[in-house]
Amino acid sequence: MSKTTESFSLEVREELFNKVADLVRNRLFDPGFNGRDWSALLESRRERILSADEPDGFVSELQDLLNQLGVKPVHFFRQHGATVPFHRAAWATLFQDGERWAFQDVHLDGPAFMAGIEPGDTLLAVNQVSVAPPQEVALPAGAPVTLTVKKRSGQQVNASLQRPPINKKGSMPPRFVSCSELADHVGYIRISRFPGLVGVDLARDIDHAFRQVADCEHLIVDLRGNPGGGSGNLRLMSYFTSERLPVGYSLTRRRAAQGYRREDLPQFRHIPSSKFALIWLALRFKFVDKSIVVVTEGLGRKRFHGHMVLLVNQHTTSGAEIVAGFVREHRLATIVGERTAGRLLGWSTFRLEHGYRLALPVSNYLTWEGKCFEAEGIQPDLDAPFSPAAAREGRDNQLEEAVRRAKVLASDPARMH
Repeated sequence: MSKTTESFSLEVREELFNKVADLVRNRLFDPGFNGRDWSALLESRRERILSADEPDGFVSELQDLLNQLGVKPVHFFRQHGATVPFHRAAWATLFQDGERWAFQDVHLDGPAFMAGIEPGDTLLAVNQVSVAPPQEVALPAGAPVTLTVKKRSGQQVNASLQRPPINKKGSMPPRFVSCSELADHVGYIRISRFPGLVGVDLARDIDHAFRQVADCEHLIVDLRGNPGGGSGNLRLMSYFTSERLPVGYSLTRRRAAQGYRREDLPQFRHIPSSKFALIWLALRFKFVDKSIVVVTEGLGRKRFHGHMVLLVNQHTTSGAEIVAGFVREHRLATIVGERTAGRLLGWSTFRLEHGYRLALPVSNYLTWEGKCFEAEGIQPDLDAPFSPAAAREGRDNQLEEAVRRAKVLASDPARMH
């Protein structure tokens, strides 16, 4: 019997099982447990889970129980030896192309981009272990990763992923916002994620990008593959409208149980221009329930208003979906691409004993009109499925469709939807 097995006693397993059971019972955002009978699920799986006397088997069995709740993210894992979803580690997304995974979104300055990977390339293996659909790809946390990739040219290469130099002294930070002017006065802004809790630096980058395209008659905003993040999405949403408009609100379990009027919830209305102002912001929200309304900043009329296109896909999640939901609810742009992921729940990670953790949804998100997109996603106004064949030719068929739609809007704004 190994030392690991000896330390992973029945007493330890019972302690972890009971802790997870209590956290779900008391902290899961939905007191109705998504229609499941949590107590019955616990009793039906308890014996099987506790009999798993190897750590990996125990994690697998307990995770299978949590999956029965039908909500995401609910993730039980060991901190040591944990894995990271592919898109978080590589800053790239995958698309099932027959019997292989094709690269779909490859974000600027991310590990996959820096390794020379392009949309349309094919993923063959991770650390020499073959990968293929439908098995999702995860990467070891904090460990070297080498991908075996078939390039668009047909050449097979090994690509090493390196973590981007975020906040490293003397290193250029990765670019999360890029912009350009396409043909016929079509502006293009792509935002790969919303880093930072409040997003002061990101808001500054977004301002710069919008200044670069201020004279464009039509504008495409690209959120494909954007996994969300912090509150920097408020600055982006504020560029879709000249007005101060309510976006929506987070809702904790406690606030939902107590009852509320959305008009009475605390409001987040502006991203500070400097990090010094974050102290005041932190004090303002520190002692209030985390059910908070978001309101756009009122940045004034822009030339491209009424001529905007928003690009999304099935990898557009969380804070990026909040943007799409706001645009949809107020009819501020034509949405082009694929249905978004439908993952907007706010979540927290709880540290457990013996090096284990539990990630659990603790708040819901509703649009101002009370719409919940969780598990449903946002359907685009114009479907434009990703084409791996086009990507292998060096073309972006979804962006091409967005450009065509922008030109239609220029000639007839009434055809926005």
